[in-house]
Amino acid sequence: MSHTGTRVDAHVKVLDEHVVARAKARGIDALVYAPHFVRLPEVRARAERFSDGELLVVPGREVFTGDWRTRRHLLAIGLEEPVPDFITFEAALAEFDRQDAATLVPHPEFANVSLTRPEIAAHAERIDAVETYNTKLLPHQNARSRDLARDVGLPGFASSYAHLRGTVGEAWTAFEDDLATPADVVAAFRTDAPRRAVHREGTAHRLRGLAEFAHLGYENTWEKVDRLFLSGDEPTHPDSVFYEGRFDDVSVY
Repeated sequence: MSHTGTRVDAHVKVLDEHVVARAKARGIDALVYAPHFVRLPEVRARAERFSDGELLVVPGREVFTGDWRTRRHLLAIGLEEPVPDFITFEAALAEFDRQDAATLVPHPEFANVSLTRPEIAAHAERIDAVETYNTKLLPHQNARSRDLARDVGLPGFASSYAHLRGTVGEAWTAFEDDLATPADVVAAFRTDAPRRAVHREGTAHRLRGLAEFAHLGYENTWEKVDRLFLSGDEPTHPDSVFYEGRFDDVSVY
């Protein structure tokens, strides 16, 4: 697909040869790869492996702040140093600020894992963008996100939020500028760079969204049971020796 500017699918959880091929077929120029519970060096290495002259893969981290009862998700792009999950919300924001990362709000006001309108408004000066279209969410939920971003005066962004390969490229953030490097993508999100939140239309798109929504049930049942009771501590737990004790004072567990 020929187009100007840069199309960024701003949040995907899967990455392999099939994902890359689908992204290119959909006219996507860049993916933000931010899998759950994977350490930053591994995310960065995989992003570099699958980047080429046609598709830029940018490493990101969706950090789970708080404990399982009070968790809030934040998407950081442009981290230079690892940040664990299960630290306080304020500690995560402070670390993103220190590293000059782009701080994005994924799926606002969704379920019990997302920032609420009052929380976003209270921290608007430290947030760079709010997700205004997420393929997994229902139309009324995306409409609510658009209203929220407008009301708090923050730029929006769109993503497929693909946990399934077939969803990649269903939605994207269309920047007017040409973004050639991960640093360019981070800078675009950190500023008011002109952009539009865009998504595919039609029955196939709606079915992809429903498939993603159904997958959420798996994530919150058997996968969570395995995570909590069978697999032990997550690799991104702040108590891991990988983080060298730097987050002990802000760990919520």
